[in-house]
Parts: sequence; structure tokens; C-alpha cells
Amino acid sequence: MNHMPQAWGRPRDDIYGGYNPSYLPYNKGGYQSHANGQPTTHTQSPIVTGTSVIAIKFKSGVVIAADNLASYGSLARFTDVKRLKPFNKKAVVGFGGDVSDMQYLDRLLSSLDVQENYGSSGNGGDEEVESRAMMSAKNLHTYLSKVMYKRRTDFNPLWNALLVAGLDEKSVPFLAFADLLGTTYSSPTLATGFGAHLAQPIMRRAVPDEEASQKLEREEAVKVVKECMKVLFYRDARSMNVYSMAVIDENGVDLKQDIKLEAESWSFAENVRGYGTQTV
Repeated sequence: MNHMPQAWGRPRDDIYGGYNPSYLPYNKGGYQSHANGQPTTHTQSPIVTGTSVIAIKFKSGVVIAADNLASYGSLARFTDVKRLKPFNKKAVVGFGGDVSDMQYLDRLLSSLDVQENYGSSGNGGDEEVESRAMMSAKNLHTYLSKVMYKRRTDFNPLWNALLVAGLDEKSVPFLAFADLLGTTYSSPTLATGFGAHLAQPIMRRAVPDEEASQKLEREEAVKVVKECMKVLFYRDARSMNVYSMAVIDENGVDLKQDIKLEAESWSFAENVRGYGTQTV
């Protein structure tokens, strides 16, 4: 055994021969880019995921909703995951996709919220001044889109699809999307996951364009979202019948959690044809 201080505990080279460092990673003096000889990799297949988030504008605000289920693969594992996160009185973020990445973004937004609150303090309690200084939903969406794009360029994306709903700096309803590639767009109705296929046609029937959204009442918007959540429960195997819904308008954020679907009925299934042993 070599008892010299710089090599204590190693076998003596003059007896056993020198170490072959070729199999060691770079940070241990070897030549491999990774401990097992493979390149560094990041998450490529999210495990625990949330499904659709849907949102629709109305004349003075936005309604957004998402169910409370987080699926472990195809297993309905966690039934109390709240995927709508209020940021301030002007914005709510809805998360689809990987739950661990959602938790990371939630911590990031909590830190940002603290900084914003400290930065906007000292205005003497003037609510109008506070409202103007508060980060709007539009600014929040820009921030999140940059975060998503930065992680994409690092080849370590956050596996989420985000909807940011709320009011912009002029208190005009705002709704926009961002995904793991940093792709962004805005529309009077938006949905992620299966909602883009199943809920969007229903919402677009009520709000085909921006002009129609300026005529839609709050009660009608809530009714449309509730109908969409029911359709998603019937048709999406990764959804459940308990969900959260938030309404953002000039009065702030009205967030309701653990809402249960009303008037559930599977009687329509008797008339569905085209699969299994049924005949058309």
C-alpha cells in the first residue's frame, strides 16, 4: 500500500502498475465524458403528468380551468394536484405536462412574486399605484416564455405546456400559450393536451374571434368551460371529474378548487359505435 500523503490508500505503482484512467470521467482525471461512457442526458420522458388546461376570454376577464389529476403513466395516481397557480391579482398560470417541472416553475414564480412585492412597496398604500406597478399577465407570459426557451437552448427543457391568463397593463383580458420549445401564441380560446382537440371546438363555437369575446358575459364563459371539462372527463382517459377553475377580472382572482362535475351521465355511451364488438 502506498502511504505517501498525496496517494494514501492506493496500491503501489511499482508493484501493481499504474491506474488506467481511461474509464474514468473527466472530473476524476479520466477520458470519458460521463461516468458510464455516455453523454450527459436530461429528462426525455416525463413520468408524472397532468393533462389538459383550458381557458376562454370574456368581455372583462378570462376563465381558466384544469383538473386535479396527476397520472403516473396510465395510472391515476395523484388526485389532489392543483395545476392552477395564482401569481398576483392580475394573473393565473395553468400547467400541463410534467408535475416536477411544474413544481420547479412554481418555486421560480414564488421567488419572483417576493421580489415584485418588495420592489413595488413604499407607495403609501395607494391601490391604484400598486395595481399599475403590479406585474401584468402579459409581462408574466413574456418572462415564462424566456425561461422555457432558455431551458430549450440548454437541451434541458421543462416539459410543460403553459397557459397564462389574466389582465395586461391596461386591464384588458389577456390569454397566451407557451410550451417546452419556447413557442408562444395568443388567442381568445386556448387549450393544452387533449383539450386542444376536444375542448377547442366547443369554445370556438361560443367565441370564434376577439370581437365575440368582447361580447361574452362571465356567466356564459363559466358555463362553456364547465361543459368542456365534462367532455374532457368523458373522452380523456387521463382526466378526472374534480377540477379547479379561476376567473380573473378587474376584481382580482376568484379561484375555486375541488369543483365536482354536475349531472354526470354515461347514457350517451350506448349510442357510440365503431370499436370493440359493436357493429355500426
